[in-house]
Amino acid sequence: MKSELRFERVTSSSDGVELVWFDYGEPGGRTLALVHGLAAGADQFDADARHFAGKGFRVIVPDLRGHGRSGKPASKDYSIARMAQDLLEIFEDAGAGPIDYVGNSLGGILALHLLKDHATCFNTLTTFGTAPALNLPGFTSALIPLSYRLAGKTVVSRLTAHVTTPAREGREVVAALIRTFDPEVGKAVGGVVSRYDLSANVLACKKPLLIIRGARDRAVNRKLDPALAALDALPNVTIVRMDGAGHCANLDQPELFRQTVLDFIAGQPD
Repeated sequence: MKSELRFERVTSSSDGVELVWFDYGEPGGRTLALVHGLAAGADQFDADARHFAGKGFRVIVPDLRGHGRSGKPASKDYSIARMAQDLLEIFEDAGAGPIDYVGNSLGGILALHLLKDHATCFNTLTTFGTAPALNLPGFTSALIPLSYRLAGKTVVSRLTAHVTTPAREGREVVAALIRTFDPEVGKAVGGVVSRYDLSANVLACKKPLLIIRGARDRAVNRKLDPALAALDALPNVTIVRMDGAGHCANLDQPELFRQTVLDFIAGQPD
């Protein structure tokens, strides 16, 4: 039953990386993209994608380069611009017009980057676990491979799952993703996204924007909260403060997360 709803596709990026993505639902439906964060993958959103497909959406869920089933670039190019370009190429390959986009963490960062020159690819944009800007110490990304070497993948995957979500099913998803993740990719991507500032893109955005703030996502909220006052004043911005949710709100509060996204999209034009 599951395999009949989810179809695996492959897009060859313009720099030669095989990008795997999953296609759910009917091609003629309104298109929704669900894009994961660092060290995760498309499987983070499998249950959500099936739910949204059941509501009539065509749902596109990619594995970003270096994640999940997608390839790794020989050039080791994991820049925000390059990964965002990957998404544009996947959407083009899918024949998808303007998209309702939902991005978690890294997935949200890539969308905020695209707002500057490619805002027309969005109908609506939802982010969670994402701040408009970050400025973390440069050494933090090096801790990712170090933790794998010191503790091993099994321990790291279990600990990461434990601190990411209290939900049992969510922990199973996170543990599986972390267990198969390449920590050197984590170091490369983490080094890129530890420092960025996309605040101007967000403030200039005219597209309907939903920001989900998970109350338990303390690290991101330290950077997100200072921006919320200005964003809350914008007519196109909706801010939902979700109690009981952390960095991966879709795993912590799946029913509330899905309904929040559906209600937001339903209130916007196609």
